[in-house]
Amino acid sequence: MKKVVTFGEIMLRLSPPGFLRFSQTNSFDVIYGGGESNVAVSLANYGVPVDFVTRLPENDIGQCALMELRKKGVNTSNIVFGGERLGIYFLETGAVARGSKVVYDRAHSAVSEIKPGMVDWDEVFDGADWFHWTGITPAISQSAADTCLEAIKAADRNGLTISTDLNYRKKLWKYGKEPGPIMEELTSYCDVILGNEEDAEKHFGIKPEGLDVTKQGHDVTADAFLSVCQQMMKKFPRANKVITTLRGSISASHNTWAGVMYDGETMYKSPVYQITHIVDRVGGGDSFMGGLIYGLKTYPDDDQRALDFAVAASGLKHTIFGDSNMVTVDEVEKLLSGDASGRVSR
Repeated sequence: MKKVVTFGEIMLRLSPPGFLRFSQTNSFDVIYGGGESNVAVSLANYGVPVDFVTRLPENDIGQCALMELRKKGVNTSNIVFGGERLGIYFLETGAVARGSKVVYDRAHSAVSEIKPGMVDWDEVFDGADWFHWTGITPAISQSAADTCLEAIKAADRNGLTISTDLNYRKKLWKYGKEPGPIMEELTSYCDVILGNEEDAEKHFGIKPEGLDVTKQGHDVTADAFLSVCQQMMKKFPRANKVITTLRGSISASHNTWAGVMYDGETMYKSPVYQITHIVDRVGGGDSFMGGLIYGLKTYPDDDQRALDFAVAASGLKHTIFGDSNMVTVDEVEKLLSGDASGRVSR
């Protein structure tokens, strides 16, 4: 199987233990993660060769992030070095009616100051057939957005499948540019587009017809998003698959989870999972994307199977502490077979 390449930022995550609030804690749990690195880790777990490309500072904290990626089977040989710091985010985990909270400290991070020409993309893409990026990277800085476009154009030139997770982040678009024009150009090269209703609206002004998800609560139906998928394909004619995850938030601890995929003709719908005791929902979308890339590469003639694998994999991620989805293909297949018992494996 040819390799997958992902590009973005890996950060230091600092979380109060358990469900403590920031004001209560005297210590933080240390995790390394980020949208595109999380996708890379998922793929490595599934046995897919994967490269993660980023820029890291040449200090001990940058080395810790590098070692974490290597430990999880991700190739790091195309990472470039420079800059002074690794981006940080603080996560306060919510419970029941109290939502989780994120505080970013990532200004002037090493990857935010990456520039076109720092990475030899033609060399990176040698032996690859898939490139994945997310809307987080172009939100960090203009130079990161420019480098992302450079990578996308090189991937296109080398004949790779290009995918994106639109990942709108209101707190990140702070460098004076509106996301719409930047994201439209980047997304126009994509074959596979993942995004929820907020991503489509905030980036492109596309809304699900007759649905307000904030008022709908947990009763979210797949059919309501057909109009979003159709509008996305009309706006981005290169795309052959538009996918959205369907998260129904009953509380911070109890969500429903499903997904739909549209190929221009058929709307595929996954089973709906009840995730009643969420351990960590951060990285849920990334684990979906990792599962989807694996599914589309492994089952190229069975889109329903690929979608179902992605939803099952990301459902399992909600039971795992940290940003990354540390599950195997066998564990996902077990859930797909209908075994959600959680019985001890002896």
